[in-house]
Amino acid sequence: MSLRARLLNIWLRRVEKPLMARASDPVQLRQRFERTARIIFHAPRGTQMQWYVIEHAQRRVEALEIVPPELNEDAVLLYIHGGGFVFGSPRTHAAMAAQLCKRLHARAVLPRYRLAPEAPFPAAFDDVRLAWDALCASGVRPDQIVIGGDSAGGALALSLLGQLISEKAPLPAGVFCFSPLTDLTYSGQSFQKNAEVEVLLAASRAADTSAQYLKGHSKTDPRVSPLWAKYDGAPPVWITVGDTEILYDDARRLAARLAEANVDVTLEERHDLPHVWPIFHNILPEARDTLDDLAIWIRRQLMSPDES
Repeated sequence: MSLRARLLNIWLRRVEKPLMARASDPVQLRQRFERTARIIFHAPRGTQMQWYVIEHAQRRVEALEIVPPELNEDAVLLYIHGGGFVFGSPRTHAAMAAQLCKRLHARAVLPRYRLAPEAPFPAAFDDVRLAWDALCASGVRPDQIVIGGDSAGGALALSLLGQLISEKAPLPAGVFCFSPLTDLTYSGQSFQKNAEVEVLLAASRAADTSAQYLKGHSKTDPRVSPLWAKYDGAPPVWITVGDTEILYDDARRLAARLAEANVDVTLEERHDLPHVWPIFHNILPEARDTLDDLAIWIRRQLMSPDES
């Protein structure tokens, strides 16, 4: 574990986690995250970003398209940002997605899905599904799309996968998740066991946040908690999580469920790294290493049988 990771953990534990624990206004959370992202997270030089409107079946959602300095792949990353369903945006996660785009020479699309409490479930899920349908309708082959997400965005990515499988619809080349939230009942042992050692997320806030998102909807709906989805026939899935996160067991149990369905699943566990550490790519060598490893995995999923 690098010195930078140790110092980052101290800052997160002493500054950010108490703020998260006290925060009750989603607007303040959004504004703070946006400011932090502008200061800390930076895309590679030469990256192009532009907003556009995705339209499909008379519905629309805004999205941020990210194009790396060198684009020579037809593949697309459909990346779904995290933020507990109540904050975060494509802007807060754009630099991390751009880092992956640079490694892959491929573009990314980040939908601006609607947030709770203004737009509770199923708004976010519907917007993510719309983004998938629109990409496919635009001519991008499903097997040239890789879906990714972090935290609550990981929940949406995996829920989308489960829904596509249940409909026997075309599937993406693969799915990857950083520290995914997979169980809104919060029944994993790590949710309590790691509550104190977790450096960022405040377990005490989880119930309030999920209540804003669910508005009474079932916590075990697979479109909400992908731990309950069926994954028979799923494409390869890659997951990474830190062993001191409260969501540690969310990742581990989801990986076990995938394995039970004979899915090619990769679970990368790291010691004492913060929640969604790849977003700190400008700071942590571990974050850059993880993005390097993930890029190799994504390229492998996108290879044609002839190339492999």
